[in-house]
Amino acid sequence: MNQHAPSSDTIVEVENLGKRYGSLVAVDDVSFNICRGETFALLGPNGAGKSTTIEILEGYRDRTSGTVRVLGVDPQKGGVAWKAQLGIVLQSSAEAAQVTVREQVEQFAAYYDHPRDVEEVIAAVGLTEKAKTRIGKLSGGQRRRVDVALGVIGRPQLLFLDEPTTGFDPEARRHFWELIRSLKADGTTILLTTHYLDEAAQLADRVAVIAAGKLVEIGPVDTIGGAEARVPIVRWRDHAGLHEERTLEPAALAARLLDAAAGEPRDLEIVRPSLEDVYLGLVGAADRNPASARTTTGEPAHV
Repeated sequence: MNQHAPSSDTIVEVENLGKRYGSLVAVDDVSFNICRGETFALLGPNGAGKSTTIEILEGYRDRTSGTVRVLGVDPQKGGVAWKAQLGIVLQSSAEAAQVTVREQVEQFAAYYDHPRDVEEVIAAVGLTEKAKTRIGKLSGGQRRRVDVALGVIGRPQLLFLDEPTTGFDPEARRHFWELIRSLKADGTTILLTTHYLDEAAQLADRVAVIAAGKLVEIGPVDTIGGAEARVPIVRWRDHAGLHEERTLEPAALAARLLDAAAGEPRDLEIVRPSLEDVYLGLVGAADRNPASARTTTGEPAHV
């Protein structure tokens, strides 16, 4: 079951997608849609099938089965005009180290009929002061901003961001998040892959979790995994050892523990499960029982 039915506002339609390499199943009957203006995160461990799925959507890899439409076109048949509507920011970049930021962006702008203004794009990615600096002299975070500038200069309707902040320090990551939010506010639809679960929680409207080629969950960030996965956990330690209990009333349980102990129990804490906690639970469950894949409705997913 798709999370959204196809409509005029659907940018990406994936139905029963499959990819095999001989006996190896890389993507197994995956279905999802992405709506216009949405930031959609595709999450999963290494080897789960994320990269294969993305490459099929980008038109770089042919599928074995299923149907895919990106901006209304089958990616296997997408021509130059279709590709010009996509922005792609890969994990590794191929900028020329000896040219300046402005020269590189100007070069890419020349590939499009109606590019964005070069100076506006450089300003949007926060590199105005570095416009005359050779790319080889930029920091890793600044070079990543160049990658985004090159990805959006052609006014893409859909922007692919593949692990965009790998190797960033915490401050650089947060600056980059602001850049992505500004692109979303400008109407750009974004498909994000990341191993940083806090990044997905900050940026995505919806997330899909894929494991062993199967879609195991899809939905808004604050609902995946269901209500049970988000029940707070109270942990404490006493003479019998470490304890934990899930409860909808964590403060009341903590108060009872304090009264019973006639003093504060050791290591008392209330943990509210994060997206990372939910994600790890979903992936772990999928590893233990591949047949358990489902959607947020609790019905079997297209997996």
